[in-house]
Amino acid sequence: MDADAELDRGRQACRRQAWAEAYALLGKADTVRPLDAADVEALAEAADMLGRGDDAVALLRRAFTAYAGTGEVGAALRCAYWLCKGLAWGGDLAQSGAWLARAQRLAATEPDCPSRGYLTMLEAELHFRAGEPAEMLTLARRLATTTGPDADPDLVAGTAMTLGLALVSNGEVAAGLAQLDEAMVVVAEGAPSARSIGMTYCVVIGTCQELQELRRAQEWAKALARWCAAQPDFSGAYRGLCRVHRAALLQLGGAWPEADREARLACAQLTAGYGESAAGSAFYQLAELHRLRGAHTEAEQAYRDTLRHGWDTQPGLALLRLAQDRPAPAAAAIRRALAETTDPMRRARLLPAAVEILLADRDGEVPEEALRAADELAAVAGAQSIAALHAMARQARGAVLLAQGAAGEALGVLREAGRGWRELDVPYEAARVGVLVALACRALGDEDCAALELDAAGQIFARLGAAPDVRRVEGLRGGERRSVLSPRELDVVRLVAQGRTNHAIAAELVLSEKTVARHVSNIFAKLDLGSRTAVAAYAYEHGLVRTPGA
Repeated sequence: MDADAELDRGRQACRRQAWAEAYALLGKADTVRPLDAADVEALAEAADMLGRGDDAVALLRRAFTAYAGTGEVGAALRCAYWLCKGLAWGGDLAQSGAWLARAQRLAATEPDCPSRGYLTMLEAELHFRAGEPAEMLTLARRLATTTGPDADPDLVAGTAMTLGLALVSNGEVAAGLAQLDEAMVVVAEGAPSARSIGMTYCVVIGTCQELQELRRAQEWAKALARWCAAQPDFSGAYRGLCRVHRAALLQLGGAWPEADREARLACAQLTAGYGESAAGSAFYQLAELHRLRGAHTEAEQAYRDTLRHGWDTQPGLALLRLAQDRPAPAAAAIRRALAETTDPMRRARLLPAAVEILLADRDGEVPEEALRAADELAAVAGAQSIAALHAMARQARGAVLLAQGAAGEALGVLREAGRGWRELDVPYEAARVGVLVALACRALGDEDCAALELDAAGQIFARLGAAPDVRRVEGLRGGERRSVLSPRELDVVRLVAQGRTNHAIAAELVLSEKTVARHVSNIFAKLDLGSRTAVAAYAYEHGLVRTPGA
């Protein structure tokens, strides 16, 4: 077969998005006779879609130079955009900045070139990384006024995506989500390039998840799954990030084995030399799955890998410490994370864990910190029309009310939270709310309803593989652990829960302090608990002591 026929087959493979075939055929044709700039650019896209990041970068450099040499400024700027993105994905941020500067010098020779918008998108992204949302929004709005609907489809989709991110970053969530939807409409029409489609899917779904906008995230994730199914060769860095988002949504939907598979594939894909800057998100997702299933050693290692790749481990690591019966380190970690976080939507990711941890790390009284965290979460939710945020806020508020002894008031709030999670098809959180509902019913003396709620929650936990939650429900439902305590030890538990010292307990029960110390030691051993705080939490959960106001 002659070189022209080989080249034609390679071009056809690109149009069919058969990336492996296109890469092989165009690459072979290039060895016979150097490809022109357009074919080099097509070969670069095939390399990118196959996850061959270094090859894509080298080819894009070559295409940029070729286009610039023939005065095709717009095409050169388009290549510069993907080149800078590729270098950044590979961790070469300095080189990415240098190529942006070079592209800006070329753009200055043709100020009215519509493809100048590609560079504006890169500049806006730099402001996003630097935590400068106002500057990003200024650029994004300027970009939107200069990019018409008839522009390059990649630029049209990228403009809507950039403006959406900028608006969200500046607190204009509803307007930002509308722009992200607009970007997805352009993508759904199929006009943009495959690499642009993959990038837009990942960015939009990731933003929706960050905002807890689960319905949108789930809808676009289904569309992404269909698109990926039609792209069997797609294994680039964005595919790895797409797997992270998919793993998170599968976890929320209760498909934990599938979520585990996607998270592991994402970890492998993003640590293969290209896209490693996002690998931390994959390890964090894997750590969360380990934590929920009670695999604490594996979770610990995955959180370490998360941090090693430059991603924050909170709130997951703090919740792991709580699961390990270490409430003090858990509380310190979540306080530190909140102190470092100012953005309201990012704080909303931390606040539910803060409420849970701070309620566990207490001696009798509900700490003001937990109340403030629940109130702040309610305020954030109240400012947004996001169902998951409202469910989170109600769950946190119900937990605080229950801890305060206002079981009747808590019950209504918790039932609303449970309905919210069920409507969003998030079974794990719905079951966790069910446990709180059971405790509220128990505090109100309705043991039959409490038993039914615990049975329902336990079945969900067992189906998911949430071993720690299964054990907790078994303890609450059967009262096995409570029955191993003697009547005198139950008396001591009640007084420990009220914050009494050994000296005060001895005086109350007319015992020696040595005898009280022995009882406390026996209680720790029988309940397999390691602190007075944990004993107090156990007492309140099992209805052994009334909270103030009950």
